[in-house]
Amino acid sequence: MNYSNVIGQADSKIRLQNMVEENRVPHALLFKGPEGCGNLPLAIAFATHLLCKQKTPQGACGTCSSCVQSNKLTHPDLHLVFPIVLSKDVRNSDYWVKEFRAAFLKNPYLNLEDWFIEISAENKQPVIGTDEAADILRKLSYTSFEGQYKILLMWLPEKMNAEAANKILKVLEEPSDNTIFIL
Repeated sequence: MNYSNVIGQADSKIRLQNMVEENRVPHALLFKGPEGCGNLPLAIAFATHLLCKQKTPQGACGTCSSCVQSNKLTHPDLHLVFPIVLSKDVRNSDYWVKEFRAAFLKNPYLNLEDWFIEISAENKQPVIGTDEAADILRKLSYTSFEGQYKILLMWLPEKMNAEAANKILKVLEEPSDNTIFIL
């Protein structure tokens, strides 16, 4: 996804483009706004820009292998975390990642209600749990596969329970080099 695919948010786009252009990308960014404002597609566009092999001042090139993978949300250095319904068999987002990709590609302005309808969990409690936090720590302990950065994109971090938040706090405050958290 490119910045041009994100509706509005001109100031945010310029700030993000400048961060990459000036090589002054902080290790953690929080995208805050009302539901449906486009923070999720903007975060994906920023991650795509960071992972692009042929960056331009306007954003990602859109044609290199990293851009193609990022546009499908399949880049090996882009780790997705999102709220799920915990069960005996389902403990982290990896279980639903294919469905999340499909839902996002169908509607980049995805909201929690639509996401839970997609996975048939309408009346359940959304959560990012402690098993997810352990999985985050494991994924971020690896070196980047293709690009300069390892990016963890966490959609709706406010759904993380206290135990999970405490578990990732240290790595969020002091990540390894070239690890970016986009919340």
